[in-house]
Amino acid sequence: MKAVFVDIDTQLDFLFPAGALYTPGIESICGNLAKLTAHAVRVGIPIISTMDAHIEDDAEFKQGWPHHCVKGTLGQRKLSTTIAARGQQIVEKQTFDCFSNPRMAELLFEMQPDRVYVYGVVTDVCVMHAVDGLLARNYQVSIVSDAIYAYDAGKAETCLGQWRMSHVKFPTTASLRG
Repeated sequence: MKAVFVDIDTQLDFLFPAGALYTPGIESICGNLAKLTAHAVRVGIPIISTMDAHIEDDAEFKQGWPHHCVKGTLGQRKLSTTIAARGQQIVEKQTFDCFSNPRMAELLFEMQPDRVYVYGVVTDVCVMHAVDGLLARNYQVSIVSDAIYAYDAGKAETCLGQWRMSHVKFPTTASLRG
């Protein structure tokens, strides 16, 4: 089976208390994010990493979201342990939806995965858009359950319920590393 890992927005502005769009407790998944990256490199699973790459007057900021992940800032950088030495493609985006960058669909088409494993932040915003986009394109999706974190727990529960009905699987980091 050919797998692809999709690492959603594992950036400093989201993952640490000093970050511009930090969710309390989110740093608890950082260890699993690092384990997934190391595993992918070790066994040769390609990683597509999305990154918010906003400009100073981005439309998203006019919707009430604070300035975050502005290109060239420290907060826009990826968590160092989610940077792979090889086999990683970066897809920058200025919206919640990673498919707003045509490169996302192109990479998946080139890779032709049998299953896409999604993890990162946050469950009820950018992860949601990625999973829904993958399902709409008929990919088999697994969400690494201990490597996601919600901004709004209630909305995330709704998403998880809908995904279960769409036959999404929910492995843990340990089960993938076998």
